[in-house]
Amino acid sequence: MRPTKSTTGRRWCTARYGTAALGVLALATASACSSGSNSSSSSSSASTSPSAAASPAPSSSGSITNFPRNETLYTSGTAYSPPSNWNPLATGAFATGTQGLIYEPLNLYNPISSTYMPWLATDTPSTGWHGSTYVIDVRSGVTWSDGQPMTAADVAYSINLAVQNAADPYSANVATVAKATASGNTVTVTFKGTPGYAEFTDYLWKAPVLPEHIWSKYSASQIATDANANPVGTGPMTLDTYNSQEVAYQTRSGWWATSALGLSFKFKYLVDIVNGSNDQELGQLTAGNIDWSNNFLPGINNLLGTLGGNSVYTLKTYYPKAPYMLSANTVWLEPNTSVAPMNNVNFRRALAYALSPQQIAQKVYGGITTPANPVGLLPTLVSAGYLNQSVVSQYAATYDPAKAKQLLAAAGYHGQTITLQVPDGWSDWMQATTVIQQELQAVGINVQLIYPQASARTANLTNGTYDLALDNNAGLDSTPWSYFQRVYQLPIQKAQTAQLNWERFSSPSDWQLVQQAGSTPASDTSTLHSIYSTLEKDFLQQQPEIPLWYNGAWFQGNTQYWSNFPSSSGSDQYMPVMWSGYIGAMTTVYALANLTPTPAAKS
Repeated sequence: MRPTKSTTGRRWCTARYGTAALGVLALATASACSSGSNSSSSSSSASTSPSAAASPAPSSSGSITNFPRNETLYTSGTAYSPPSNWNPLATGAFATGTQGLIYEPLNLYNPISSTYMPWLATDTPSTGWHGSTYVIDVRSGVTWSDGQPMTAADVAYSINLAVQNAADPYSANVATVAKATASGNTVTVTFKGTPGYAEFTDYLWKAPVLPEHIWSKYSASQIATDANANPVGTGPMTLDTYNSQEVAYQTRSGWWATSALGLSFKFKYLVDIVNGSNDQELGQLTAGNIDWSNNFLPGINNLLGTLGGNSVYTLKTYYPKAPYMLSANTVWLEPNTSVAPMNNVNFRRALAYALSPQQIAQKVYGGITTPANPVGLLPTLVSAGYLNQSVVSQYAATYDPAKAKQLLAAAGYHGQTITLQVPDGWSDWMQATTVIQQELQAVGINVQLIYPQASARTANLTNGTYDLALDNNAGLDSTPWSYFQRVYQLPIQKAQTAQLNWERFSSPSDWQLVQQAGSTPASDTSTLHSIYSTLEKDFLQQQPEIPLWYNGAWFQGNTQYWSNFPSSSGSDQYMPVMWSGYIGAMTTVYALANLTPTPAAKS
């Protein structure tokens, strides 16, 4: 691990391609500018963090070493603040790559094929359940980056920590677990009664395995708050260096998946860059300064359509034509059902009949997103057979302004002003609100648009001080359970801080069905089908949310330096996303391992 003492780092060249406002992203900052950054605070926290003596501490400075371009993958589109935390339990705060590049889960989930994959465990949920007991076969031959072996004891420790300490963000996933016991390479998980099958299955592919020899030194209050600036994991990379604008990782030798699965990274370094503006990001992507972008780039569909045989670079997306992107989460029009007139089912159904998801998706995104189905389940869950099409045909609202007006009359709505809010600066959502406003006003709903700062908007939703909002909390998952949990979670708190039931809709019978689905084994497909069909029917009749479109799993790759990006054809159908909750849980690591250097162009 080398300290970074240079005061000049690699700087972006200005892009040559001209419609976007192409600002310059400086990778290096003067020491005076970075002295007050989060990097310095994370360094101070590192001095009190438990760490392994064998692991040299990563460096933090005002600039990053100029990495060899042909050995470095530059990524962006995931981080919006300076990297300063590598604690995998500090969800929402840890730097890109913490989970996935450093820490790893027991299984991976492939949403494209709807299958679980062995990872640090050699079994999957399809084989691990033995009645009401779960048995984990822990992979042998895995070492932590400090050289110590990863064992079944580490796995049991990680599960028991979540059981015993509510500060662990995965404690809800193990709420029904009694304890985990290690013996040899096996961990046996027992439950207090009926297992929470859905919640615990999510734990298996979302939660990191932690090194007991390090984490056990934390106090109970530190486990999810310490910055962990000298992280020790089982993953393919180690933390190299970081500053206020980027974080750099270095590939480590001895990663278990190389010998066990034949996976290896062809790049030596991965540098993730804190997001600039959308135009800036587009310019750096087309200039070849970013290889892998997970940013929403306005106009990318138009650019992709005009590239043709460009000899300088080629941009790749998951699909070669519209919609170009996989679907990542469902965008709802979210009514605050605790206040009038949103507490009236006829008014909410009028909203659904007044809006055209097809028009919104086309006008705002130009074909790079797809309209949502009326229930809002993502296409991966639909293809897995979870959507009851007969229920949709019978109960779903479809675009019908005349029907909307009838329902408004039945609701007793008389034109009072309704506010609709999205965060200021979310340009695509702001544009979407203007389309929504036009369609709602066409049926007589008086809508005022407001654009608070993102933090204020989140506070408004959690505290219930809003009328209508756009929300996309429902992301990719392996079953519909978490989707309906987000809709129907009870009880309703004064502050709904867990991104659950922000619409404040109270239906005890549906919440009971969600709980029943969670405690039903995946093998009981008939019971689950019946439960989810009922939830879908109730959703369509109650309309607690109005699904509009699917946000894309935004991905653009530039093949100037690296090739074989994930695509819908061939054998590389992996998740092309490095967002938190994707990398280190889904198949992004396979996508990264599949990249190869682009051959030099023949002169």
